[in-house]
Amino acid sequence: MKKPVLILVLCITSLSAFQAYANPTVNNLLQKYQQQGAGTVAPDQGKNLWYAKKGDRSCTSCHGNSPEQTGKHIKTGKAIKPMSASANPKRFQDSKKVEKWFLRNCKWTLGRQCTMQEKADTLSWLSSF
Repeated sequence: MKKPVLILVLCITSLSAFQAYANPTVNNLLQKYQQQGAGTVAPDQGKNLWYAKKGDRSCTSCHGNSPEQTGKHIKTGKAIKPMSASANPKRFQDSKKVEKWFLRNCKWTLGRQCTMQEKADTLSWLSSF
């Protein structure tokens, strides 16, 4: 690979990584989750959790296949704004709301609370858009 192309690829990769965690609320939550037992944050594991099925439910049941698109609650039909902060700038601005929705959605989707690791991984993946 030629030097200019390699430098461009590295710059783009660095910029997207910076953008993913530029949100101070996300940074604070990720630190909190790690202080409470989460290990190394693994966005790919968050993606896996997003698509994982528990019975007939998954995150995609209501939020859709892409975090960048509007979802629809499967019981109420209510529109759910995109999960990605790039498509919905208000997403992940309030840590109390993030915690509230993790609690509700993990219980509804997985039948249990999410672990600190699952929260960290999923939040980091959703923040990467």
